[in-house]
Amino acid sequence: MITFRRVGDVPEGFGGTAVTIGKFDGVHAGHRAVITRLRDAAKERGLKSVVVTFDRNPLALLAPEKCPPALVGNEQKLDLLAETGIDAALLIPFDRELSQLPPEDFVTTMLSGALNARLVLVGTDFRFGHRGAGNVELLRSLGVEHGFDVEIIPDVTPQDGRRVSSTWIRELLAEGRVSEASQLLGHDPSVRGVVVHGAKRGRELGYPTANLSPDSDGLIPADGVYAGWLRVGSERLPAAISVGNNPTFDGVPQKQVEAFVLDREIDLYDQVVEVQFVERIRGMVAFTGIEPLIVQMADDVERVRQLLN
Repeated sequence: MITFRRVGDVPEGFGGTAVTIGKFDGVHAGHRAVITRLRDAAKERGLKSVVVTFDRNPLALLAPEKCPPALVGNEQKLDLLAETGIDAALLIPFDRELSQLPPEDFVTTMLSGALNARLVLVGTDFRFGHRGAGNVELLRSLGVEHGFDVEIIPDVTPQDGRRVSSTWIRELLAEGRVSEASQLLGHDPSVRGVVVHGAKRGRELGYPTANLSPDSDGLIPADGVYAGWLRVGSERLPAAISVGNNPTFDGVPQKQVEAFVLDREIDLYDQVVEVQFVERIRGMVAFTGIEPLIVQMADDVERVRQLLN
């Protein structure tokens, strides 16, 4: 997948293209349905498949107090998009200038201009341009003018009829329901960051953990202990993951993510790793002493081993 980080990075003569536009936070099952149709349509027409997305939720600029936390960071999002097999992604900085661009200028700058779009795929509620003034009807009209077709992609709705959305996935993660979130995402929810030095309490207890930096990307699920994977480079290692402030000890920062790799000692300090959550084992509890904690940790590791085998 080719990645463009500004409209100006798209080379002259690139295209024609089939394009879809959106936040693509989490690159969930709904997004993947759109992208699958995008790839199929591009192949049918001999076009390049391109996803146009933004480096932040527009609300982060326009109404920060209403902006929800992102499910993934930009690099995570680009990696997930690359896995879908599209030809290119355009990651646009959402700044004040872009937010004030009229719908007509958005089309001439992005679609008919830089990308030479011949087909644009969007959802039924698609809005674009300054204050969301552009809708699907206007996009169709501009398509006639600028030489591209518009195709509407229906929502993906599981059996309960609710539309798959980033909002729904955030709700599940806030409750620790990571396996259900995985079903909506089409991949395990994850956090990516640098492994930093911690208090080394886990090592003293016989369970050394990789502690992720507080600046890690990805939405951290509810406090608790999880079965999951730690990915470093091309390796995927089984891990027991602790999320929270570890109430047995004083002075532990909130929402710390620690991963104990099963059956292997590995030095991960200063490396970028991805921690993937598969199943919640239990909630976070305070123990009366070290011995009960060690007993529980041994039980947690055994449960994780059984779940991941």
